Amino acid sequence: MPELSRNQVFIYAAVAVALLLVGARAIRGEGGTDASFAAADSGGGEVSGSFSTGGESGDLVVDVTGAVRRPGVYRMPAGSRVDDAVTRAGGPTGRAELEAVNLAARLADGQQIVVPERLPGGAGGSVSAAAEDGPISLGTATVEQLEEIDGIGPVTAGDIVEFRDEHGGLSSVDQLDQVPGIGPATMEALRERLQP
Repeated sequence: MPELSRNQVFIYAAVAVALLLVGARAIRGEGGTDASFAAADSGGGEVSGSFSTGGESGDLVVDVTGAVRRPGVYRMPAGSRVDDAVTRAGGPTGRAELEAVNLAARLADGQQIVVPERLPGGAGGSVSAAAEDGPISLGTATVEQLEEIDGIGPVTAGDIVEFRDEHGGLSSVDQLDQVPGIGPATMEALRERLQP
């Protein structure tokens, strides 16, 4: 058997280490062909960065902000609901206006969940303030709130509410492109003012 050179031994050792790492990753269930980077804190799934060049893991990354105990970006399992994301963010604060958020809506990858704060003077003032200052929850938006969005009149607002009710809620603002009368410009206005 011929003797191996120092460089050949080094190359074989590097290949062996790489194969061991890929095998260990496959055993852990993260998939051996997905080259992804995700930095998570030790406190429960907060993601500070994500890079993926391989297959889809099925997880969603969402941004939870507003009146929650630990706002941040979190990795959630596919099929999770807004309520799951709020819970992962430490739950609502005492000033959270949960009535303004559809907690039953399914999460979409890249979604931002804004939990507004209750304003002094009662719940009625906080809902109208949320409609003026921040995104409106698609799951609870009234016809009147939808009419405040540029390009939405009373007929289209009624069609949106009817479409939402017929489909048992909506998990994404993008589903509204199926409503007659909503074009690309209106969809942009909806994306700015609505959240699932």
